[in-house]
Amino acid sequence: MGASSSAQTRALAEAKFKKKELQLREAEKAMAEYVAAGIAAREKTARLRALREAKEAAEAAEGRLPSADGIDKTVRARHKKRDTQIG
Repeated sequence: MGASSSAQTRALAEAKFKKKELQLREAEKAMAEYVAAGIAAREKTARLRALREAKEAAEAAEGRLPSADGIDKTVRARHKKRDTQIG
Protein backbone atom coordinates (compact mmCIF):
# COMPACT_ATOMS: atom_id res chain seq x y z
CA MET A 1 0.00 0.00 0.00
CA GLY A 2 2.82 2.38 0.80
CA ALA A 3 4.33 2.23 -2.69
CA SER A 4 1.00 2.78 -4.40
CA SER A 5 0.18 5.71 -2.17
CA SER A 6 3.62 7.22 -2.79
CA ALA A 7 3.20 6.81 -6.57
CA GLN A 8 -0.21 8.47 -6.46
CA THR A 9 1.13 11.32 -4.36
CA ARG A 10 4.02 11.80 -6.77
CA ALA A 11 1.69 11.71 -9.81
CA LEU A 12 -0.60 14.25 -8.17
CA ALA A 13 2.33 16.52 -7.36
CA GLU A 14 3.61 16.30 -10.94
CA ALA A 15 0.15 17.08 -12.32
CA LYS A 16 -0.12 20.16 -10.06
CA PHE A 17 3.37 21.26 -11.12
CA LYS A 18 2.54 20.93 -14.82
CA LYS A 19 -0.71 22.82 -14.29
CA LYS A 20 1.18 25.67 -12.57
CA GLU A 21 3.74 25.78 -15.40
CA LEU A 22 0.93 25.99 -17.96
CA GLN A 23 -0.74 28.79 -15.99
CA LEU A 24 2.54 30.72 -15.84
CA ARG A 25 3.08 30.41 -19.61
CA GLU A 26 -0.50 31.53 -20.28
CA ALA A 27 -0.09 34.47 -17.90
CA GLU A 28 3.13 35.54 -19.64
CA LYS A 29 1.40 35.31 -23.03
CA ALA A 30 -1.60 37.29 -21.78
CA MET A 31 0.66 39.99 -20.33
CA ALA A 32 2.58 40.25 -23.61
CA GLU A 33 -0.70 40.65 -25.52
CA TYR A 34 -1.88 43.29 -23.02
CA VAL A 35 1.36 45.27 -23.37
CA ALA A 36 1.27 45.00 -27.17
CA ALA A 37 -2.34 46.24 -27.24
CA GLY A 38 -1.38 49.23 -25.09
CA ILE A 39 1.54 50.09 -27.36
CA ALA A 40 -0.67 49.77 -30.45
CA ALA A 41 -3.33 52.02 -28.91
CA ARG A 42 -0.76 54.70 -28.03
CA GLU A 43 0.74 54.54 -31.54
CA LYS A 44 -2.72 54.82 -33.12
CA THR A 45 -3.58 57.77 -30.89
CA ALA A 46 -0.33 59.52 -31.82
CA ARG A 47 -0.94 58.88 -35.53
CA LEU A 48 -4.50 60.19 -35.37
CA ARG A 49 -3.40 63.23 -33.35
CA ALA A 50 -0.74 64.02 -35.97
CA LEU A 51 -3.33 63.73 -38.76
CA ARG A 52 -5.77 65.97 -36.90
CA GLU A 53 -3.10 68.57 -36.16
CA ALA A 54 -1.95 68.55 -39.80
CA LYS A 55 -5.54 69.01 -40.94
CA GLU A 56 -6.08 71.87 -38.49
CA ALA A 57 -2.82 73.51 -39.62
CA ALA A 58 -3.88 73.23 -43.27
CA GLU A 59 -7.29 74.70 -42.45
CA ALA A 60 -5.69 77.52 -40.49
CA ALA A 61 -3.39 78.24 -43.44
CA GLU A 62 -6.46 78.47 -45.69
CA GLY A 63 -8.07 80.88 -43.28
CA ARG A 64 -10.71 78.49 -42.04
CA LEU A 65 -11.08 78.37 -38.30
CA PRO A 66 -12.92 75.46 -36.69
CA SER A 67 -15.74 76.40 -34.37
CA ALA A 68 -16.53 74.78 -31.05
CA ASP A 69 -19.08 72.41 -32.58
CA GLY A 70 -16.66 71.14 -35.22
CA ILE A 71 -18.17 72.89 -38.25
CA ASP A 72 -15.72 75.37 -39.68
CA LYS A 73 -16.84 78.94 -40.37
CA THR A 74 -16.44 78.64 -44.14
CA VAL A 75 -18.90 75.76 -44.32
CA ARG A 76 -21.28 77.54 -41.96
CA ALA A 77 -21.16 80.70 -44.12
CA ARG A 78 -21.87 78.64 -47.26
CA HIS A 79 -24.89 77.00 -45.64
CA LYS A 80 -26.15 80.31 -44.30
CA LYS A 81 -25.86 81.88 -47.76
CA ARG A 82 -27.65 78.91 -49.35
CA ASP A 83 -30.43 78.98 -46.74
CA THR A 84 -31.07 82.70 -47.26
CA GLN A 85 -31.26 82.23 -51.04
CA ILE A 86 -33.78 79.40 -50.72
CA GLY A 87 -36.06 80.87 -48.13
